[in-house]
Amino acid sequence: MSLHETPMIEKYWNQVGGTLVEEFYAVYRSETNGERRIDAVIIPDGPKQRASQNEVNIDGKDIILVQAKARRLNLLVLGQAVFSPKLIKMNHNPSSIRSIALVNENDSVLAPLLDDFPEVEIVVIC
Repeated sequence: MSLHETPMIEKYWNQVGGTLVEEFYAVYRSETNGERRIDAVIIPDGPKQRASQNEVNIDGKDIILVQAKARRLNLLVLGQAVFSPKLIKMNHNPSSIRSIALVNENDSVLAPLLDDFPEVEIVVIC
């Protein structure tokens, strides 16, 4: 994780509770693709604890995917938040997914683009 994004994720996690898994592999590297990691997966109904990916099973659970950037909402974090649920569904079967773009500041041009993606939210944390 990052020096700036980790505190943001922790602050958000303290608001929602549950089990926090940082750097969750959605897709592992192969000869034909790169690895894809989610900055954090939160299982809100889980116990308030940190866990590693091999200690949790997200199948059948409600989960929150968090992609964090310590800056204004930009296309990078927006794209990560939009496509992370699709990547997770490739190898897992959660009951529900909320995807969060966690940023320091919103963007008035990019934010309305999420109207077509109701499972994706922007959360501003400073």
